[in-house]
Amino acid sequence: MAIKNSFTQFFLLTSILISYVESIDFNYPAVFNFGDSNSDTGDLVASGLEGISDPYGQTYFKKPSGRYSDGRLIIDFLMDDMDLPFLNAYLESIGAPIFRRGCNFATAGSTILPATATSVSPFSFGVQVAQFLRFKDRVQDISKTTGRKYDKYIPAQDSFEKALYMFDIGQNDLAGAFYSKSFDQILASIPYILQEFEAGMMKLYDEGARFFWIHNTGPLGCLPQNIAKFGTDRSKLDALGCVSAHNQAAQLFNLQLHALTKKVQGQYPDTNVTYVDIYSIKTNLLSNYSRYGFEQPIMACCGYGGAPLNYDSRVPCGQTKVITGNNVTAKGCSDSTEYINWDGIHYTEAANQYVASQILTGKYSDPPFSDKMPFLLKLKF
Repeated sequence: MAIKNSFTQFFLLTSILISYVESIDFNYPAVFNFGDSNSDTGDLVASGLEGISDPYGQTYFKKPSGRYSDGRLIIDFLMDDMDLPFLNAYLESIGAPIFRRGCNFATAGSTILPATATSVSPFSFGVQVAQFLRFKDRVQDISKTTGRKYDKYIPAQDSFEKALYMFDIGQNDLAGAFYSKSFDQILASIPYILQEFEAGMMKLYDEGARFFWIHNTGPLGCLPQNIAKFGTDRSKLDALGCVSAHNQAAQLFNLQLHALTKKVQGQYPDTNVTYVDIYSIKTNLLSNYSRYGFEQPIMACCGYGGAPLNYDSRVPCGQTKVITGNNVTAKGCSDSTEYINWDGIHYTEAANQYVASQILTGKYSDPPFSDKMPFLLKLKF
């Protein structure tokens, strides 16, 4: 089955991309990323606040890599296609991490709004921006005082204004709010969330950032975690079996985020703001999963409880807990390429690769770039 799925996905991804390929430069000297677990390459784990164990990372890294997936994330595929190395996490201090081509400030559990005492991560968007500012100051200080001694490890000073600034954050602001707020209160909070996001963007702009790449949020209602908690009443589910309210909140958030990107582009004509519709890509994948070689659109690969969700919040992926007097373990499935969802919250490497392939067509972006497709995804099934 793994061979069949791999061939199907390889063929489909190749077909999707080849029709859009043209030769054009798409070179950035560095990439600086801000976000949550969708693009965290090891920051939360490096902070010591949380650890992850096998089977995380089993598909590509063959061990846990700090990523919340069985393998690579969307950002890993995008970096690979820009011929850039995977981004090291800002807080990673062991092994002489190299930040020459960028740095990743994304941290699992992070929100756009400032963290509270109950937040999973204290590294909210504002904190991540502050970390970037310190990072930039330290790079400039080291460059001035040591010359080229550390060129291998830090970005060139002129790369900050030429770099690509990527964002994938906001999911936790919405998903977390459903535990304590009404639907109307959540919708009313969206403008305040985006005000905080705009303030962070403007701080980066003031530091010379001009190239912004912004992912909207995906269909939150289709995550097993949210279905298990808020979807017990079948009348609250849509045709895909997803929680309608979560997806409606995500769509309104995305609508206002899109408007914000247009506003920034209009007010600051020296910027280049690209808005990427992750919601549509993921919804299409969930709606047509079998067409793309998947067999399980919703059920988690790594979890406990079996069908239909294989998710139990009491037993996170890879952990063993005592349930009704018995030791139970949330184990990984035998073939993650059959699954879209990895652990009830995050996507598998195979699903991440599909999403990345669709991003790279350019047709889900505003402005679109399908007429000048800059790179071809290096398929590595």
